[in-house]
Amino acid sequence: MPSLFSRKPIAELLVEGEHPNALKRALGAGDLVMLAIGAVIGAGIFGAIGSAAAGQTDAAGHVVRLGAGPALVLSFLLLGAACALAGLCYAELASMIPQAGSAYAYSYATLGEIVAWIIGWDLILEYAVGNVAVAISWGDYFKTLTGGWLQLPAWLTTGYRTALLSSDPAVHGLLASAPHVGGLAILINVPAFAIVMLITWLLLMGVRESARANNIMVAVKLVVLALFIVMGVTHINKANYLPFAPNGFTGIHQGAAIVFFAYIGFDAISTAAEETKNPQRNLPIGILGGLAICTVIYIVIGAVLTGMVPYSELGKTADPLSYALSATGLTAISKIVALGAVFSMTAVLLVFQYGQPRIFFAMARDGLLPRWAAKVSAKHRVPHVTTIITGIFVALWALIGDANETYDLTNIGTLFAFVLVCIGVIVLRYTDPDRPRPFRVPFVWVVGLGGAALCAITMYGLPRSAWERFGWWLLIGLVIYFAYGFSNSTLRRGTAPVSPDQD
Repeated sequence: MPSLFSRKPIAELLVEGEHPNALKRALGAGDLVMLAIGAVIGAGIFGAIGSAAAGQTDAAGHVVRLGAGPALVLSFLLLGAACALAGLCYAELASMIPQAGSAYAYSYATLGEIVAWIIGWDLILEYAVGNVAVAISWGDYFKTLTGGWLQLPAWLTTGYRTALLSSDPAVHGLLASAPHVGGLAILINVPAFAIVMLITWLLLMGVRESARANNIMVAVKLVVLALFIVMGVTHINKANYLPFAPNGFTGIHQGAAIVFFAYIGFDAISTAAEETKNPQRNLPIGILGGLAICTVIYIVIGAVLTGMVPYSELGKTADPLSYALSATGLTAISKIVALGAVFSMTAVLLVFQYGQPRIFFAMARDGLLPRWAAKVSAKHRVPHVTTIITGIFVALWALIGDANETYDLTNIGTLFAFVLVCIGVIVLRYTDPDRPRPFRVPFVWVVGLGGAALCAITMYGLPRSAWERFGWWLLIGLVIYFAYGFSNSTLRRGTAPVSPDQD
């Protein structure tokens, strides 16, 4: 009987991607770069950047994390370095294994089935849970944008967990002032729920249609960010840059740990491998090109933002860019930025919601999840069943959830996946040295171990609560694996992978 660490042959993975009922190859290098920008430039730059600069306290006033202050630009440099090393490893594996599944598929081929399951389960934190935070941030910017003409009651735009955990007395006070049923406050985030369901419908229309919508939204967000930079530069007060690093390296480190959420989008590109034309060439371009562009954008935005207003004020709002513009008298421009943020985070939702169903699809094809999760729609060639399930799950959680606690869960899950991908590329150099590598990581030991170490160091900057929840999440995943996946694995049973069924 195969062991828990049995590896899936790469040749078998490649055959799956060319199955007649496999996903449709429709994306080029430009589409992948735009998907990367669509995913990376979003809730991190429009939302989490404020907490990263100012720090975060809980409802009781206890410090959850220290802020980086104006040294936020160094947090972005640290993250850019860590993600560049991980991105190189992703590029090599993605070009070798152009199959849906991302880090799950790479781990199956390099580190074995049990590790692959852990990563597949872990990636739910990256995509589905991460999208909860994005949807909630989207709702905050939507309120800013429509505040002059659409006044929804606060209890219809604030999730229960957000009110429960908030250190803002006005938000926390909603627990008492909101309508109650059976003694429980009714606090739901209707805008966040609605946008997730709209994105789910769009994804069911097909990958080509989804990519076109993403390209339009990315173009809008880049124009808006350029406007923010141009207008913000004229309102920089150099005094705001002092002290530059108020909490030293600890603040820079912990700031990086929360803003890491912003960088996970390049991982989503690898989930598109099975739908990419000429993946051996286009995947490395999409992953590394998108990462480079986004890092530069983040550094510039961070420098301008912390120069416009004192960094300590940025943690008081869910929409720090609009806040900075309003605080410096640029109220009209702040509305335009809010519009751009709505488009921006819609693109992030689209890309993340695109990625998660394909992870489930790949796991079901290997027998680790039920067969129905590997179904593909006959008309649009997308994994429609898992797309619908993921959409409903994310929408319901966004209805009541809190963004900050989901940021941490997303970050720790993604960093863990990055560590294993960095290790996996080294392992594969020794277990399968002769396999063609369209893209090769230079200085693989330095890049692989360096990337794993930097990601592990960034994980260390996350609060204890994130580690505890992550541990419970992995424990639940292992229970499910031994209850179902262990006995149904196609590799363990020696059967062919489940062929995608069409509906």
